[in-house]
Amino acid sequence: MAYVLNQGIRRFMQTSARRAAQIEGPSAVSGMHEGGFKVWKNLTFFVAFPSIILCAVNCYLSHQSGHHERPEFVKYEHMRIRTKRFPWGDGNKSLFHNPHANPLPDGYEEDEH
Repeated sequence: MAYVLNQGIRRFMQTSARRAAQIEGPSAVSGMHEGGFKVWKNLTFFVAFPSIILCAVNCYLSHQSGHHERPEFVKYEHMRIRTKRFPWGDGNKSLFHNPHANPLPDGYEEDEH
């Protein structure tokens, strides 16, 4: 009995795979890669690369404008909560701490400039 069921399932899988392979036009199962490669290639060259270039130019120009003022410090209760010390340094500064941009729980550090 198991042999008969096994053969029936195998035959069903083979015939459904043949039917799927007979689909005309671009398809994931047709075996022909018409259009799919060209679409992604064109999207890469005409959308992705120009977007990356525009973002880089925007970042460069905003950096050149010189507006690097840090915002005023407001001590909110829900921000910069230290329930335990960091395992490096004095335990109060994050691993990638920037004294100009990242305030401590009490406020910004004094600039040495």
